[in-house]
Amino acid sequence: MSAVQETGAPAPDPRPDLAAPAARQAPPRSRIVTGRVARTRGGGLSLRFQGRAAAVTAALLVALVVVMGVVLTTGDFELSIGEVVSAITGKDSGAADFIVNTLRMPRLLTAVCVGAALAVSGAILQSLTGNSLGTPDIIGFTNGSASGALLVIVVWHGSMTQIALGALAGGLATAAAVSLLLLGRGLQGFRLVVVGIGVSALLLALNSYLITRASWQEALEAQAWLVGSLGNRGWAHANAIGLAVLVLLPPALFLSRRLSMVEMGDGIATALGVNVARTRAALLVISVALAAFATAVTGPILFIALAAPQLARGLTRSSAPGLVSSAVMGALLLAVSDLAVQRLFAPALLPVGTATGTIGGLYLIWLLITESRKSRA
Repeated sequence: MSAVQETGAPAPDPRPDLAAPAARQAPPRSRIVTGRVARTRGGGLSLRFQGRAAAVTAALLVALVVVMGVVLTTGDFELSIGEVVSAITGKDSGAADFIVNTLRMPRLLTAVCVGAALAVSGAILQSLTGNSLGTPDIIGFTNGSASGALLVIVVWHGSMTQIALGALAGGLATAAAVSLLLLGRGLQGFRLVVVGIGVSALLLALNSYLITRASWQEALEAQAWLVGSLGNRGWAHANAIGLAVLVLLPPALFLSRRLSMVEMGDGIATALGVNVARTRAALLVISVALAAFATAVTGPILFIALAAPQLARGLTRSSAPGLVSSAVMGALLLAVSDLAVQRLFAPALLPVGTATGTIGGLYLIWLLITESRKSRA
């Protein structure tokens, strides 16, 4: 009787060197690592590169540079690329210098930095909550910043700098309130989103009350600020949000690897040596600060924090939260939206919040429909 008849399995191949080469050469699943890893000589620092993510980020950067070029060269006074370069390098002190360095460049840089800040803030919160709706817009941090600014406008009749500080204080106070409501239950999951939505509703009611108690002029000023606008933004605004991004983005990138581990679950992250509670708290502070600084500069610009991280993750097809790709996507979305309201609706001076609200509303409807279909499947 043959080996097959006796055991029910085929006999081993007498030529082991030719038997199942693919199965023999495949590494264990736990050792398969996507992308390339660059390490220092001592191995103390390593950085992983994913080919698709790097290519998508590079393409987004190219698109952003193109949009920036269109913004600087087109408008009521069209300029050539050479005139723009001369103005930026200080070789042109005439009309081109005023148009580029006083009118267009500060507004453009403000849009790029605000978009990047909101996108990174949204990417962090979506990862921490495990919910695509977990963004500063929906959880209430943006409305908290708006409440702080409105208090300064209506009650204390403050200056622009005081309004910005009030927005920052309001955002941080809202985050503290949400954290206290979740004390002992963890800053994660569906619970954070639900509590944040409730806090956001209360803050919206407060904002409406403050506007009704304001004078006619103050109400107009407050309502214009609440829409979210990049109009009349100068170098003071660009420098403020630029400095905030330069300070807050590096620690966010440093903690991004731990954020990826926290996404896998608290148990796995703890087993890998991550202090989950401290990591969540640090990332939450960074996220709130980025959203608060962005809101302080431009007012609440909605849906960039919601859409940019999702679009970036969809393009890169990465399971990890790509903060760099999200930042570039957010900058691109806000720059394109501002370009659209400036060029398509001229001479009307529409705030950029109208464009992001329209696009974001449509995206939110599509996202809800998609999630509903997934839950039914």
